[in-house]
Amino acid sequence: MAQSLARTVTGSIVYLGPMAERPRFHANDHSRDNLVLQKHKVTVEDARSRGVPASLAREGFTLVPHKSAIADFRDADQVAKYAAGEMDALLKQVSGADAVVMFGPAILRFGERSTEAGKLNNSQPARFSHIDSSDARSRDAAKQFAPKDRPYRRYVQFNVWRAISPPPQDIPLGVCDAQSVAPGDLVIGDAVFDHYGVPEWTSESTLVRANPAHRWSYYSNMTRDEALVFVCKDSETGRPQNVPHCAFDDPSCPPGGVPRASIEMRAMAYWF
Repeated sequence: MAQSLARTVTGSIVYLGPMAERPRFHANDHSRDNLVLQKHKVTVEDARSRGVPASLAREGFTLVPHKSAIADFRDADQVAKYAAGEMDALLKQVSGADAVVMFGPAILRFGERSTEAGKLNNSQPARFSHIDSSDARSRDAAKQFAPKDRPYRRYVQFNVWRAISPPPQDIPLGVCDAQSVAPGDLVIGDAVFDHYGVPEWTSESTLVRANPAHRWSYYSNMTRDEALVFVCKDSETGRPQNVPHCAFDDPSCPPGGVPRASIEMRAMAYWF
């Protein structure tokens, strides 16, 4: 009963439409994408107002208080100094993992109204529903980043997302309850990383078809001292496996505020 009283907004979530070809999208030059996208109006719950907080074990996402030692998330040197250690401690705390390995760079993103939008590599909001890996790619990454000489029985690929602009955020991140996602909703595609001056490379990703059963949520008024943690892939069956996510416009956000800025990090957690 408490959950039914949660605040909601009506947001536009962008899904993959019917396609005969394999989907393909680019981190920077979206004019080269091979995507058919469809916008759907959906009810998005403000998970902050829920009677029962969302959890990694049930929905596959959770919001946790987390004060970072990084004073300026735009400072690459500060991020390099502190991020890996903070991710290790945070994800061990929320998941009970034995080891955590951060992989890939921290990614800054900026809403389209920001003067910083598109200025950095892969810095535009992710405007269509997706999961950052495929099952096969996640298995390969788990092997690649695993601690040496320590066989593991389980791995989870996590995303950690943080708003670094003050509340309210005009373009929050929506996350979809993994329990509401059916296997047939998921489509394997290719993410092309096309940073200028660097050879392009491709990684498998997962796109999402619309399903009225999907249950979307977001957290309003996030602060820099909070972290949204969600599951990308989990090797253990019976647990949340896939949490689609997508940036969307919050219609309840007053106009004229500071454009959203955010940072996201990825890590692999292991159980030995």
